[in-house]
Amino acid sequence: MIETDVLVSGGGVAGLTAAAAFGAAGFSVICVDPTPPVTEMQAEGSDLRTTAFLQPSRDFLIRAGLWDRLEPHASALQVMRIVDAGGQEPEPRSSHDFNAADISDLPFGWNLPNWLLSREMVARLAEMPNVDFRPGTGTAGVLTRDREALVTLSDGTRIRARLIIAADGRKSPVREAVGIPVKTTRYGQKALAFAVTHDVPHGNVSTEIHRSGGPFTLVPLPDHEGRPSSAVVWMERGPEVARLAALPTADFEAEMTARSAGLWGPLTLITRRTVWPIISQVAERMEAERVALVAEAAHVVPPIGAQGLNMSLGDMRALLDLAEASPEDLGSRRMLAAYHKARHGEVRARVAGIDALNRASMVSIQGLRDMRMRALRAFYSVKPVRTSLMRAGLGTGRAG
Repeated sequence: MIETDVLVSGGGVAGLTAAAAFGAAGFSVICVDPTPPVTEMQAEGSDLRTTAFLQPSRDFLIRAGLWDRLEPHASALQVMRIVDAGGQEPEPRSSHDFNAADISDLPFGWNLPNWLLSREMVARLAEMPNVDFRPGTGTAGVLTRDREALVTLSDGTRIRARLIIAADGRKSPVREAVGIPVKTTRYGQKALAFAVTHDVPHGNVSTEIHRSGGPFTLVPLPDHEGRPSSAVVWMERGPEVARLAALPTADFEAEMTARSAGLWGPLTLITRRTVWPIISQVAERMEAERVALVAEAAHVVPPIGAQGLNMSLGDMRALLDLAEASPEDLGSRRMLAAYHKARHGEVRARVAGIDALNRASMVSIQGLRDMRMRALRAFYSVKPVRTSLMRAGLGTGRAG
């Protein structure tokens, strides 16, 4: 029987961040995942999506000792641009820039590829003597008691932990083991994720182009082979994504250039295309005896407004604050009840808000697309409303 303060189930970006943060705070940590992380862009199975860390998340990454590794690879996001191309032709008919300078001296956030995050985070854990990362080993069994949790790993190892952090995804084995139900909403959507180069520099502007089926989002990346580069998430209804994913490269490039409204000139595909399902999901509770749910084990949202992983780091920040305030109370009923109270209401509100934005982005009827454009113009035109929305998006205030 191996003893540890914290067992992190899940070695994706969220789980690796949790392991680094609790390790940096002085807790002993074991982190497990049945699938070893893929840390090269062109390797089979690599995650070609990107993550935009908003300002509060950067602060948490500093606290976890991760930001110094990540900052050299990050692209700043100074402006969030929303373009409406919902007219009869796929051309821009309105464009609104939300500039971080209106509310802060810092950019909104910093964008990094997920495969690179895994590479740098694994390297950080290897430096930490109190963190034991075990890729290729999963959580096979969980038994909780008032004073501890007993975990059996897939290789037969038995671990006694004061706290289990379930960061093991939307189908979380830990969540299922402790019997926490979830509510799932399906949209009939999927997302294509890939990277491109283009002629027009992105200027550190992240752009969402709305037409129908979901947004087409370009997020800045560092230049690739001397050319401006962006990560793309293209959300569409499932059958359309299947058609697009199967197109020859030249045909796909023509279609994505048209869907981008030609704003960057011709887009050139530089990675393979990966397909991801789009759902909303929220757990009924974010805690059980000796267990805290974080990230996609607790909540899943469509990739709109860079909310997903930033909500996840909000979970970890709240949990770590409680742990550091009373280290002797780690994993207790009182601590976990306080964690649930601190996070669950905000999570439910954000999931509902992103659900509404996604449904608005999907509309195909022309009259509804026109209403969407007018609503955005109205919100944007009133500066107090605009800045309130930006602060709410960052998680530093609420829209009102």
